[in-house]
Amino acid sequence: MRRVFKGVAWLVIFGVLAIGILLAALWFEHRAAVALPAPTGSFAVGRATYVWTDGTPDTLAPAPGTNRELLVWMWYPAAAGKSGAMVENYLPAPLRAVVEGERPALITRFLTRDLSKVHAHSLGNADVAQPQRPYPVVIFRAGASGEVWNYSALVEDLASHGYVVVGFDAPYRTGLVVFPDGRVIRRTPDNNPEFCLPQPVEERTRCVDRLLAAWNGDLAFVLDRLERLNASDPSARFTGRLDTTRVGVFGHSFGGAQAAQFCHDDPRCTAAIDVDGAPVGTVIREGMAKPFMFLLSDHTSETDPESQQIRSDVRSIYDRVPPDKRLHVVIRGANHFTFSDDGAVLKSRLLRGVLRAFGRLRIDGRRQLAITAYCVRTFFDAYLKGTGTPRPEMSSSLYPEILVLD
Repeated sequence: MRRVFKGVAWLVIFGVLAIGILLAALWFEHRAAVALPAPTGSFAVGRATYVWTDGTPDTLAPAPGTNRELLVWMWYPAAAGKSGAMVENYLPAPLRAVVEGERPALITRFLTRDLSKVHAHSLGNADVAQPQRPYPVVIFRAGASGEVWNYSALVEDLASHGYVVVGFDAPYRTGLVVFPDGRVIRRTPDNNPEFCLPQPVEERTRCVDRLLAAWNGDLAFVLDRLERLNASDPSARFTGRLDTTRVGVFGHSFGGAQAAQFCHDDPRCTAAIDVDGAPVGTVIREGMAKPFMFLLSDHTSETDPESQQIRSDVRSIYDRVPPDKRLHVVIRGANHFTFSDDGAVLKSRLLRGVLRAFGRLRIDGRRQLAITAYCVRTFFDAYLKGTGTPRPEMSSSLYPEILVLD
């Protein structure tokens, strides 16, 4: 018995030491500084935020009569070297404090990055770079209830290639919105698209259509305001700098599904990309005549009925887009959740090893972001800037993970 107790004691000691070493490694990882991938374009990138409101009731607000109010983020080609322009924090300090305060202590201190140690590349107080003509506009929508700032790597890269990229967070459907005046508004549970999924088919359709109508209304409102901003910006920064005749829309997950439906509905949309989003809405059966790309992770191993229905819906849309205006691209090894900045800040070898062991991560997150950025800008270069062939050559020797399907 003494030997047994001694063996158990040693196991406990080794277990405690192992846990201590693990926590120490995670703590140092949490505190280590990390920069988002550097933008690959020739322009410096500026960032500005706005609060836009109108008199339209917000149909997803819990209190009747609440008007729509959006926190809008804009990334744009910036005039480098302007006096007073400084690199912005990844998140403004008040927003960062709220985000970190929302997380449980274990997650905040050990399983995520200290957001003050994450560095972006955008400049604040920067003028728009002088173009030969106004810049095309691309509107981005985050996945489900995600915040737009969590996709800074993708939008900074696109802006560095000569685009004004606009994203926004919307109260009651975005997970967390922190306004400059200190107000904090969280998503209400029934505005989460995942809330719709377990419901019977007819109720699920009504639930999704309700959310989609509000999301599309937000996007149309933002485009209205961009047209006004281009006509007369009180700061003069964007007056005459936005080409609202060349408008792209893209999004991730439910944001990608929204991009498809909005481009189907609104004639001002020139081209759209769905990044790994399951299609919803009337676009499934009606398709669209505008340039459109599915940019997906590899779902071939998913054989459940829901996945088969999603593949059928993807095919239904794709087959209804003109052949010279459509692309169906798969990134081999990509993970649905690392199209965001999570793919850039996930540097821990330990955590990456665990995710690989469970088949959740097959390529490096930064490489996935680099491939995604390449595909997004190649598509928009072709259809918003008019460069290259009508249907761009997406395959690249630099990125053999790209698989172009027909």
